[in-house]
Amino acid sequence: MDNSTIIRRWFEEVWNKGHMNVIDEMAAKDVIGHGQGQHGVDIGLTEFRPFVKALREAFPDMNISIHATIEQGEYVVARWSAKMTHRSAFLGIPATGKRVNITGTTTVRIVDGKIVEGWDNWDQLGLLVQIGALPATEFISRQSAAASKPN
Repeated sequence: MDNSTIIRRWFEEVWNKGHMNVIDEMAAKDVIGHGQGQHGVDIGLTEFRPFVKALREAFPDMNISIHATIEQGEYVVARWSAKMTHRSAFLGIPATGKRVNITGTTTVRIVDGKIVEGWDNWDQLGLLVQIGALPATEFISRQSAAASKPN
């Protein structure tokens, strides 16, 4: 099985379907994850399971689509987007019923068919803004961006 197939199966089984048993099947026992939660905190399987559970409980209709993968040796990168609804408390924020759309990029290293290390860069700020946990801010105003587009 190629690495793109492995990462696609990981997202479908673990994130979209919530099949927690697949984590042990697909990840090495000493797997390390970077960027899943707060900045600068790396996690192993012990921390990853509750993270998945909490996110899927808060957003039970989570659906992640992989738009592209790139493979290089042991590494595979997936560019993805997720759509979901905030149905239960998340990080102390009561359910809002708001729809959330986020994007991310995940890189995993796969050895002998098992994920041994992963790096995630995903729109955590966008998620928090969309559920109302943080106020929206603009790096570039929408008017400015619209005005700079060619006709």
